[in-house]
Amino acid sequence: MEKGYLCIVLHSHLPYVRHPEHEDFLEEDWLFEAITETYVPLINVFEKLLHDKVDFRITMSLTPTLISMLSDALLQERYLRHINRLIELAHKEVERTRWQPEFNSLANMYLVRFYEARNTFERYGRNLAYAFKDFQDAGNLEIITCGATHGFFPLMDAVKPSVRAQVKVAANHYEKIFGRRPRGIWLPECGYHPADDEIFKEAGLKYFFGDAHAILHGSPRPKYGVFAPVYCKSGVACFSRDLESSKQVWSSVEGYPGDYYYREFYRDIGFDLDYDYIKPYIHPDGIRINTGIKYYRISGDEDKQPYDHHRAQEKAAEHAGNFMFNRQKQVEYLFGLMQKKPIIVSPYDAELYGHWWYEGPLWLDFLIRKIHFDQKTLRMITPSEYLQENPRNQVVTPSLSSWGWKGYSEMWLQGPNDWIYRHLHKASERMTELVKSNPHAEGLTKRALNQALRELLLAQSSDWAFIMSTGTHISYAVRRTKDHILRFINLYEQIKANSIDEKWLSDIEYKDNIFPEIDYRVHQ
Repeated sequence: MEKGYLCIVLHSHLPYVRHPEHEDFLEEDWLFEAITETYVPLINVFEKLLHDKVDFRITMSLTPTLISMLSDALLQERYLRHINRLIELAHKEVERTRWQPEFNSLANMYLVRFYEARNTFERYGRNLAYAFKDFQDAGNLEIITCGATHGFFPLMDAVKPSVRAQVKVAANHYEKIFGRRPRGIWLPECGYHPADDEIFKEAGLKYFFGDAHAILHGSPRPKYGVFAPVYCKSGVACFSRDLESSKQVWSSVEGYPGDYYYREFYRDIGFDLDYDYIKPYIHPDGIRINTGIKYYRISGDEDKQPYDHHRAQEKAAEHAGNFMFNRQKQVEYLFGLMQKKPIIVSPYDAELYGHWWYEGPLWLDFLIRKIHFDQKTLRMITPSEYLQENPRNQVVTPSLSSWGWKGYSEMWLQGPNDWIYRHLHKASERMTELVKSNPHAEGLTKRALNQALRELLLAQSSDWAFIMSTGTHISYAVRRTKDHILRFINLYEQIKANSIDEKWLSDIEYKDNIFPEIDYRVHQ
């Protein structure tokens, strides 16, 4: 007898990084690595499941910034250059390791995977968003949206028009790409502020995700904890994260990714091999970077052992079985307690699968097949399907909350990054002023107003504040924040003076070309 549901959510997001003014820009590699190591492997898993007629349900956010980069012709061309360079390097590695069988088999494995990545990329017309659209159209994947640029909503409470713009621009962009309105939204950083659900309702959204304490600390107290969604007073549903299943995968100490037979992320030939040999395949400035070719397993000591992919496959199957068993026991217990089917919501950053945890896509493949063939206790489900089957739910006002350190926005509001908000708030107030002053702009003025909103949205990305607080790539995050705010100020002053520099405007339209069909009037 079916006793509960499993809702796996993959949050796929990268900040908007596109620098046409540079021939080769280091941070663009974030996208290229994610394509090769996460998005293509997930696509390949989903394709094989469909081919084998294995029914499954996955919920996946594709943020507007990520979709925009996947759709960008310049970045597509640069990815091809990137993957071709990796294929060339892998050929050299096959030759270099020919007398080292434990490494040679791995070099051949990477060569095959790089070719597969390029083939998959080309097969979908160089735009992988179309691949995920196909899975959604087939009924196996539910794609949800996010804030337009992953703006952090709780710290935008003073400027609600910006929250509204983040949501409406995202929903409109989603509809253009996927041919329908989004049903749900992943809140950037799981950041919820009470009453924001009214804005979600305006955009036609039916549900959102919060961290566990969003519901647990809600008012009134939730009868079923995090194991059933609640309705806000607006009628929008809130699903909340199950901590037990999340930790089982997330934790590198207690979770599966830390197993000693899995591949070691931090040993890469980009750092290990002779500089003259590897130089053509690292950054042109001579900066050593990850290539994605890694020959060692975690193995728990400084003297790392060679990676055994077949043993790692066995571990992935074992861990998938363990995860399924634990979820079965969890729903059996909860069903007896609740007298209704619980839903276990297990959300993860998609980039964990394949990039940080190399075996993650394989683990997911094993898990889905085991759930389909080996048991009848729980069923994979999407939030839309759950709400259709279970329309009656408790009304609760969720608590202000986020995920991340301490769970109440502190990751995005501390010493290294707290200076940004007075500038973001002032820019938002000025954007509202521009909209009210120019309700029916045309021509050059309309272009400038649209670009002003683009610059504001890009400045609001939570990624910049997050990076500043983590201590890596700080200078880049600071520069991006300042560049977008300064461009906004310049546009504001030019629009107010009715003296727009068209040449300069064209230049930043080319550099920051996200959301080509944006309408500045959504910021109100």
